[in-house]
Amino acid sequence: MDVNRPANVSFFDFVGGVQLLQGEDTRTAMPVILIGICISGAVGNLLVLLIFIRDFRNGKGSEVKALLASLASTDLVILLLCAPVRAVTYYKQTWTLGSFLCSTTDWFQHSCVVAKTLILAATTRARHTLLVPSSFSSPTWIHGALVFIWIVSMMLPLPQMLFASLVQHGRDKICVSEMPVCASDFMSLFYKIYPTAAFVAPVIFTIAYYTKTLHAAVNHAPCPQHQSKVTLVLLCLSGVLGLMLLPEWGTFTWIRLGYNKPPVGLIIFAQVLLYACSSLSPVILMTMYDDVRQGLITIWFIATCRGSKHLPNNNKCPKTEGNGAEVRANDVANAVSGNKEKTIPDVEHFWTGRRNTHVEEEQDPVPWEREEKML
Repeated sequence: MDVNRPANVSFFDFVGGVQLLQGEDTRTAMPVILIGICISGAVGNLLVLLIFIRDFRNGKGSEVKALLASLASTDLVILLLCAPVRAVTYYKQTWTLGSFLCSTTDWFQHSCVVAKTLILAATTRARHTLLVPSSFSSPTWIHGALVFIWIVSMMLPLPQMLFASLVQHGRDKICVSEMPVCASDFMSLFYKIYPTAAFVAPVIFTIAYYTKTLHAAVNHAPCPQHQSKVTLVLLCLSGVLGLMLLPEWGTFTWIRLGYNKPPVGLIIFAQVLLYACSSLSPVILMTMYDDVRQGLITIWFIATCRGSKHLPNNNKCPKTEGNGAEVRANDVANAVSGNKEKTIPDVEHFWTGRRNTHVEEEQDPVPWEREEKML
């Protein structure tokens, strides 16, 4: 992947994935890994979105759920629109997707990554309780916050679009980012402020806020159980995002500040972690967030019942009203009541005969017992 940097640019970097790699192993393995991450993460984020949509339709929504639904939507966009571009680039080893995608692919991916970080930071303002339409605390601020977050997220990475261009390399073309020397002083300052404002500061603020909130909820809150669980989920999401995006932001800043180019393996590893982060978020929600886990159980029951509708005399499908714990409790109660109503015919006949102790003398099967009682 050695390409000579032109003399009139201050840095030279590939856009849309590392190109001109040598070796068939990387060309085959990287698309398979990215496609696997993309499929698994897309399924998980779609399930999380379905659960949150169902909660809002049933009147069980909250401000935190609205922001987490936005986070899942952003992860879904990253996995469906950004990851396939990298998979194609690694497979082709050159750029074959045209000049428009070359100019916008890194800009769009950075916009989504910045939006994820800012959305998690916005959850520190959100309430965990259910939304009441008539209450003073209207969720209108969430719409304004999301609009503001996406505007900022799309404006900050604009240099990614401005400096991206197609370069002829032999018979093929490669997509690179070239910053002219005349803009190096200003952009050097910008690339120090941009990662700090878009990643470092929001992540540190979010982790510190939830750490403090979790400590206060556990030690001082009168009923800390539900609040501390939700806070722990958000703290884990923030910590995972900070750790898994750190290599991507590190290599990005490393190259833009004009230092020696980082190892290719580190660049590839950072890109894989970026997409794995979007796949891991729904796993955290499904395993740690009670409402999401119970919603997943409910969706499973609904899918099971719909699949068994065509079976005759099938009344085994549980009701899906309420949460998963209530559904299981209703199943157990119905099973117990059903067992109480069941009686084995032979046993019923035996006890009925024993209760009917008045018999005629001619039909008494054990007359000697009656004679002994008379004596």
